[in-house]
Amino acid sequence: MKSNTELGKTLEVSGLWHAPGAVLVAISTFLSANAQVLRTPEPTAQAARSLALTDLNGLIVTGGKAETVEYQGRQAVRLTTQSKEDVFAFLKGIQIQDGTIEADVAMKVTTPPGVRMPGFIGIAFRARTDASHYELFYLRPGNSHSEDQAMRNHSVQYVAAPGFDWYKLRREWPWIYESYADVQPEKWTKVKIEVHGRTAKLYVNGSENPSLTVNGLKGEDLQGSVALWGYSGEEAYFSDLKVISAKAEAVINDGEASGTWEVKFASDYGSYEGSMNLHRDGSAVQGTWSGAFGQDQQISGTWHNGYVELTFNGTWPSEKPAPVTATLAGWIDGDTAKGRMKVEGRADGQWAALRKK
Repeated sequence: MKSNTELGKTLEVSGLWHAPGAVLVAISTFLSANAQVLRTPEPTAQAARSLALTDLNGLIVTGGKAETVEYQGRQAVRLTTQSKEDVFAFLKGIQIQDGTIEADVAMKVTTPPGVRMPGFIGIAFRARTDASHYELFYLRPGNSHSEDQAMRNHSVQYVAAPGFDWYKLRREWPWIYESYADVQPEKWTKVKIEVHGRTAKLYVNGSENPSLTVNGLKGEDLQGSVALWGYSGEEAYFSDLKVISAKAEAVINDGEASGTWEVKFASDYGSYEGSMNLHRDGSAVQGTWSGAFGQDQQISGTWHNGYVELTFNGTWPSEKPAPVTATLAGWIDGDTAKGRMKVEGRADGQWAALRKK
């Protein structure tokens, strides 16, 4: 996924049922929401919807082709693309904010021998059907059994569009948005995605424990479509799909950065505290930091619809002080925020909890 995900950057603050010949999409609730503020509506029950594998009218396909086929003994949808763009198959009429998505997926590489291709297959959620905005979990089955541990650690990945591709997330927040999972090419893999508020978890092969947990989802759309996702140079297969919406968790976009914030930062070296006095002028954020890492350190950063990215320079508090650069980023949810704080030079990318005074 060259444009948004793959082929070879950041910051964060917080706050199946198999029916032969059919993909069954079960919708237990429908959640309506305001674009900026999502309260917690009571779920409304809906009847299950079925998308027959012999009829692709239930899909909106962009960037490639969808076909109904039999693969390894079961009915499936196959996605392919001849371009360098990603291929999406959006489920018509399906909107999800919080809930669970389950599917069996399989991927077959079609690039020539000798061309390294780990393979990419995944499921997007909270997506727009023009593929301009989405959150995405995807698998790289070819990496899972590599002899190189670094490659093994790139087996499952989270990205969000626009603005948060794999390269950006890997370089700016190493090991936060990708992980290892036991997956293989050309074999069916059961995946489950749980989404609640700003948190999403990816489960693989029926495990009770998630292979990847994302705290502080990057997408600015709090509700959207579900899509099957594939990539050039491969065949992506999907079967036994189920989508069940859940009661929506109250989440607010457009949180205000201006004010005085108390910060608690948990790191590999211990816990550190400080305060930020911030002022916002349009998308620009300025202010000062006082506490661990220095007093009255100048902060600069950006704000967009409640998502902030902040940076300041300071000194690591130890017997041998060293200059450091601290970064925070993520969503402001009212008067609280939770997310990531990274102190470069100490490889910390740990939780930071913020609360307005």
